[in-house]
Amino acid sequence: MSLSGKVVSETEIEATAAKFYNIFRKQLGDVPSISPEVHENSVHEGDWENIGSVKHWEYTIEGRKHTTKEKIESLDDENKVIIYSVYDGDVADSYKSFKVTLPVIDKEHGGVVKWSIEYEKLKEDITAASPDSYLVLFAKITKDIDAHLVKE
Repeated sequence: MSLSGKVVSETEIEATAAKFYNIFRKQLGDVPSISPEVHENSVHEGDWENIGSVKHWEYTIEGRKHTTKEKIESLDDENKVIIYSVYDGDVADSYKSFKVTLPVIDKEHGGVVKWSIEYEKLKEDITAASPDSYLVLFAKITKDIDAHLVKE
């Protein structure tokens, strides 16, 4: 089994791609009030929206509470793509690198949210949640945000 890899998931949404992307671009602080999977998030360095900004997250995966930090690595507002570097906390115990890419794609009705995780494990047997478990978490958060946006 490989120590590095990439996993990808796609979730269709009813909300427009622009509205969904805006949550991650301008309203990230609202996510804990939208999705019960996220317990807390706060700015650790910088602000909510700019490259280099660092946020602290607390969330649940597989019934267990986790904490981590993420930093915005790049923003492409025209194509609705954000790349995050995830580190510290539970992720740092098992991964050398953990990069999350979020592109939100327009469709005729609604959109598609793609999540991809590129990772490198520190060793074969890890104690942190698997990248696939993170994709499950991201899909739940995506569905919660979509439901929130559709009822607005």
